[in-house]
Amino acid sequence: MLWLFASIAFLAHQILLLMEPGIIENLMAGEAEGQKIVPELILFFAILMLVPMLMAFLSLTLKYSINRRVNIIVGTIFAVIWLVGVVDAVQSAYWGGALMTFSAVVASVLIVWYAWKSKQIT
Repeated sequence: MLWLFASIAFLAHQILLLMEPGIIENLMAGEAEGQKIVPELILFFAILMLVPMLMAFLSLTLKYSINRRVNIIVGTIFAVIWLVGVVDAVQSAYWGGALMTFSAVVASVLIVWYAWKSKQIT
């Protein structure tokens, strides 16, 4: 559930970003946050959106010990990535995006915490 929450929060961040003045014009000009939009950037964001949804599925299907390790590793990576997004949003005074991305960070930290504290079953 936390993976889905984090995924939706990140997607909400992207939707709210479109409401910021000048963003749509920049996108139409081929730029996103000061970077030229290239296929690799689009792939990167697609992965950022897909992995949490995939993790929601894998959390239900992987063996317990593997699931626990994967949730700790991937949850930590995404907490760091999204925390960078929060810092960027705060520096840009983009408060709605900062709030949504911060909620994704909290969900990721909770994923890691729950996986870490769960009993180690082999």
